[in-house]
Amino acid sequence: MEISKAELQSAALAAEKNASAIEINGSDILVKCLQAENVKYVWGYPGGAVLHIYDALYKQETIQHVLVRHEQAAVHAADGYARATGDVGVALVTSGPGVTNAVTGIATAFMDSIPMVIITGQVPTHAIGLDAFQECDTVGITRPIVKHNFLVKDVRDLVDVMKKAFHIARSGRPGPVVVDIPKDVSFKKTMYAGYPSAIEMRSYNPVRKGHSGQIRKALQLLLTAKRPFIYTGGGVLMSEASGELRALVDMLGFPCTNTLMGLGAYPASDRKFLGMLGMHGTVEANNAMQNCDVLLAVGARFDDRVIGNPKHFAQNERKIIHIDIDPSSISKRVKVDIPIVGDVKDVLTEMIGMLNELPARPDAKALAAWWETIESWRARDCLKYDRSNTEVIKPQNVIETLWNMTKDVDAYVTSDVGQHQMWAAQYYRFDQPRRWINSGGLGTMGVGIPYTMGIKLAKPDSEVYCVTGEGSVQMCIQELSTCLQYNTPIKILSLNNRYLGMVRQWQEIEYSGRYSHSYMDALPDFVKLAEAYGHVGMLIERPQDVEPALREARKLKDRTVFMDFRTDQTENVFPMVQAGKGITEMLLGSEDL
Repeated sequence: MEISKAELQSAALAAEKNASAIEINGSDILVKCLQAENVKYVWGYPGGAVLHIYDALYKQETIQHVLVRHEQAAVHAADGYARATGDVGVALVTSGPGVTNAVTGIATAFMDSIPMVIITGQVPTHAIGLDAFQECDTVGITRPIVKHNFLVKDVRDLVDVMKKAFHIARSGRPGPVVVDIPKDVSFKKTMYAGYPSAIEMRSYNPVRKGHSGQIRKALQLLLTAKRPFIYTGGGVLMSEASGELRALVDMLGFPCTNTLMGLGAYPASDRKFLGMLGMHGTVEANNAMQNCDVLLAVGARFDDRVIGNPKHFAQNERKIIHIDIDPSSISKRVKVDIPIVGDVKDVLTEMIGMLNELPARPDAKALAAWWETIESWRARDCLKYDRSNTEVIKPQNVIETLWNMTKDVDAYVTSDVGQHQMWAAQYYRFDQPRRWINSGGLGTMGVGIPYTMGIKLAKPDSEVYCVTGEGSVQMCIQELSTCLQYNTPIKILSLNNRYLGMVRQWQEIEYSGRYSHSYMDALPDFVKLAEAYGHVGMLIERPQDVEPALREARKLKDRTVFMDFRTDQTENVFPMVQAGKGITEMLLGSEDL
């Protein structure tokens, strides 16, 4: 049988590859895979099942391992790094409790579509299923909260698994991927011939390019709209499409809103931005969402915190265009008229190209009338609060003061979850993408400090702030030790109202003021606690001291500073849409209670 030229070339390449192959163990192979993926940081915590991997990390110098104080924080820190940079975040935990402690971090990343690879140790393959020490079914436990997971039973499969893991994590709709490695697999040797440059997966081929016909139909509909509205979410940031979004909005002159996860995709300082929408969104954004006649949804998913009651949302007829990389997100909660499956950046680029070729432009007269209506809503100033109060610190004022100080510098703001998160979203006006880092879908308390640790390592020259509360911050406060060890000087603003604020707010409104277990009876002295961890602590109790304290903290560039702001215990987050209500059925202040 005659051998073809292609077969000869393939055989020659294989021979060359085999000739350069070396025999090494699974842990060294894993490290080489991480190096090939240009991983700079791994956040983790060692244990018996991953000791071979830790030994391999010890013998190399290109990847920095960051030792956290709890596995949950390892995943959160890698998550924060991924959100700020767009790179895949990597965490490493041991088997059993290492995995179960990491579950909250994995679920947090999954709900917000964050690209991550979590490497977990597992008991040796021969012990799997025998209730061995520190064994748990990692694949089974994490299956509902990952984009995909792998159990590597043969060291020869490790290279391909790692290539697939990173590819799956960062492509399509991003998400976390778990790679579970039994201890014997990390120790056994096999031939390593290099990391593949590409991977083919027959069952996984996410669509990137949108259907041109659908894009053209969408553009034609937008150009005939009388009351258009552009609604965007975290998908714009994940796709690095902020520039394209800004160009399209400016070309059309349409009003625009961002979800909690999408803040910064369009500049908050621009007049066409109506503020965040949803449960704690602005009057103008929520009313525009409900009353528009054509809605362009970009990288958003119409979740319950955005549209409120779906039946109420459906009361008004409107045409909906929905652009998303994930086909399962389209028409999932709200039926759409023009679905476009594709990468947001690619679709918006094509849409802008088509718009440049078309002579038609939006109806200027109708658009002017629509803007007049919007301005009447905006005139209600739904984010007003008592700025003249000199007796007690208003939490909104802390955020506004921070924004005024840092709006002209490269600043990143993380938050935990609760009232402080909403105030940060409402009053810090984000003009750039990936500067607002918070847990949206899962609503995880405790993420704030770990997020800032991940961001500060990635962005050492930027100012990094954590907005938190006295409840949330205690969930991962042990990471102040990690901040000291790895020299990540962050600034923590704790809006301390001595309550689980959002719980208290709901109890006031929905439960006739029965504050069941929402008051903090035994808080630590946060100043002393910060100092005990080797940092600077500040107690701020008077409104006139807010600005000086922030200025002083900013001057301490090389120190982590914990600012304990004693804020108004009675302050609530408004606007507010109650459960079961429509997004225009808003409470605007205490007078509505």
